[in-house]
Amino acid sequence: MHTSALVLFSGGQDSTTCLAEALAKYERVETLGFDYGQRHRVELEARGTVLAHLRDRFPHWAPRLGEDHLLKVDVLAQVSSSSLTQDIAFEMQANGLPNTFVPGRNLLFLTLAGALAYRRGLEVIVTGVCETDFSGYPDCRDDTMKAMQLALSLGMDRRFVIETPLMWIDKAATWAMAHRLGGEALLALIIEDTHTCYLGDRNQRHAWGYGCGNCPACELRARGWERYAASRR
Repeated sequence: MHTSALVLFSGGQDSTTCLAEALAKYERVETLGFDYGQRHRVELEARGTVLAHLRDRFPHWAPRLGEDHLLKVDVLAQVSSSSLTQDIAFEMQANGLPNTFVPGRNLLFLTLAGALAYRRGLEVIVTGVCETDFSGYPDCRDDTMKAMQLALSLGMDRRFVIETPLMWIDKAATWAMAHRLGGEALLALIIEDTHTCYLGDRNQRHAWGYGCGNCPACELRARGWERYAASRR
């Protein structure tokens, strides 16, 4: 039975929900974030706020929440042409993927997570990728996660498990999952403190949180909140 986990934690809704689930399951949980030259760098500030509030507002989880790690991997901005790392408009590309796709991002993130988990003695790697209600990124798909789990386990000669709690649920179900894990307090924390907006907008407040309301990330989060809120009426 696994007792420890490393959560890929961006400071957004999905990774915060995954972190809450890991804290409910595992005795020792550490977090890992990445500075890859993203335009929405405000999410790096959100990470610290969310972690601090989780410790303060959920004392039963606080003893399980261990060290936070932040790695600088801005090489991604050098090798990709994405609207997440360059000042270009959001649009669909000829290959059917949005230009918010950063090629190799999740593959690199998981490789580095595996190396860190190896050093820290952590058994499970948790990531909030999903192929039910997402932008079509190929590195968020279940097949990719299974392949990465095998590659990391073989390449490091240690059995790793990659958990994807959100893989088969939509954003409305993600909101419901957060409520199930932490009640109204966790919902309030996600709305007020997490960051999703690709433009880094923290000025406009909506029922679902802060953001421009128009970028792909905001649209997904807003639609999920609307469906979830309707289900509670």
